[in-house]
Amino acid sequence: MPIIQTRRHFLTTMALSAAAGLAQAPRVLAAESPPETSTIRLVRDFVICEAPLDVADELLRAEGFTDVRYVDIPPPGITQAIVLGQVDFGLSFPVFFLPRLDAGEPVTVLAGVHIGCFELFARDGIRSIAELKRRSVGLKVSPPGLLTLMATQVGLDPAKDIQWVTDPSLKPLDLFVEGKIDAFLAFPPEPQELRARHAGHVILNTALDGPWSQYFCCMLLGNRDYIRNHPVATKRVLRAILKATDFCAAEPERAARRLVDGGFVGRYDYALQTLNDVPFNNWREYDAEDTIRFYALRLHEAGLIKSSPQKLIAEGTDWRFLNDLKRELKA
Repeated sequence: MPIIQTRRHFLTTMALSAAAGLAQAPRVLAAESPPETSTIRLVRDFVICEAPLDVADELLRAEGFTDVRYVDIPPPGITQAIVLGQVDFGLSFPVFFLPRLDAGEPVTVLAGVHIGCFELFARDGIRSIAELKRRSVGLKVSPPGLLTLMATQVGLDPAKDIQWVTDPSLKPLDLFVEGKIDAFLAFPPEPQELRARHAGHVILNTALDGPWSQYFCCMLLGNRDYIRNHPVATKRVLRAILKATDFCAAEPERAARRLVDGGFVGRYDYALQTLNDVPFNNWREYDAEDTIRFYALRLHEAGLIKSSPQKLIAEGTDWRFLNDLKRELKA
């Protein structure tokens, strides 16, 4: 599994500070102990909506991390990589990581970063999820957890009523563009590609449509042992990522350019459209614990996990660092 060193000075601290008011915590940093380790390993998965992780390089260096590493991990494997200690932190979606928490694996949720990045595209004539009964639906991520929850919410039996097309060798996105399947669940940069190819129309957008738009999509996860053994480093990592999130909201053009220059994405126009479409300005207002509770209940109702939301929150989350930083970064 390759470890990729980001370009030195991939972001300049001065540019970030000017863009989003990020140079406001020097007194706090001076009062803190240095991080217990100078090395930090983050997920690199080439998903545009996880931009705050990708553009945090120089902010992490300003927090005392002299060795910042990015490890290539495809989205379905992020939680497993954290559990195995291959990376220290990553961003993931509750539908992906809650089953791992349910299994008792050593991962801890620290914060929500942004809401909604999934869009459900359908061909002409299909206007709702209920109309997907006896239809074919494609997606790149298997199992189709989010769509399973959505289908259950409207009274469908996901196992019987929908024909899932998840085999990557079949190229589900291309099948949808070619009209060979009826719907496709997309996440960046796929929505941007589908719009560019004039394929289908959106019947659900998790950034806009309730109840999904009321809860975080990408959340920051950390290795449980790392967090316990390195609390100062953990707080500094979270501060850097939240500042980078503010930067993505305040300066999407600069953030998109840095994603391209850093080799995280290939197309500036897709990066910029994603940064404009995905709300990166709500990590202070939305409730991370409520997000865990919401998705845990939905997954439990669908028979995908056994634990109660209370158990998962008690054993798999730690909001101390987030609560401190909400006060510190309030302005």
